[in-house]
Amino acid sequence: MKLDAFYLIADSAAWVERLVPLGVKLLQLRIKDMEEYRLRKEIRTAKAICAAHGCTLVINDHWQLAIEEGCDWIHLGQEDLATADRAAIRAAGLRLGLSTHDEAELATALAASPDYVALGPIYPTILKKMKWAPQGLDRITEWKRRVAPLPLVAIGGLTPERLPGVFEKGADTAAVVTDILLHSDPEARTRAWIDATAPWR
Repeated sequence: MKLDAFYLIADSAAWVERLVPLGVKLLQLRIKDMEEYRLRKEIRTAKAICAAHGCTLVINDHWQLAIEEGCDWIHLGQEDLATADRAAIRAAGLRLGLSTHDEAELATALAASPDYVALGPIYPTILKKMKWAPQGLDRITEWKRRVAPLPLVAIGGLTPERLPGVFEKGADTAAVVTDILLHSDPEARTRAWIDATAPWR
């Protein structure tokens, strides 16, 4: 299985509507705190937009809603994985991506038979407070050796300028949040990411 080289992570359907039509082919909807009825509406809207533009939609954390709304992918952190009903997830045919930050988490992730593994943060990130130091590029090579043939997603502090090193070290996909969502021109930055990941697509 091959994932697109550019993996956009957004926190609202409004972002999906703005950026997916530019050519985004892999997007995670990552909404942490929201009432269920509003969250369901966000998922439905994002799903319709992604379907119209040939974009794979990944739902972060909310696996029950992902099942109920007929989604194809979910992404779980380690805490969410520990409490998720993996049998229900598999029975629904959902594909699964998992976050990892250290050796123990990698072992836990691989035991869950995921469809991709994410490693981060590669560089310092402002997205959220991390108890892990930046992984660095060499860790990508080590993780890829451990997870192959699964796709490896690199995340954390990435920019278009840093992508050659990330891919040359073995990552299959580069995920981005703040470099686009906090940019003064998110549309232009999205196009820059699409262009920069083209050689690895």
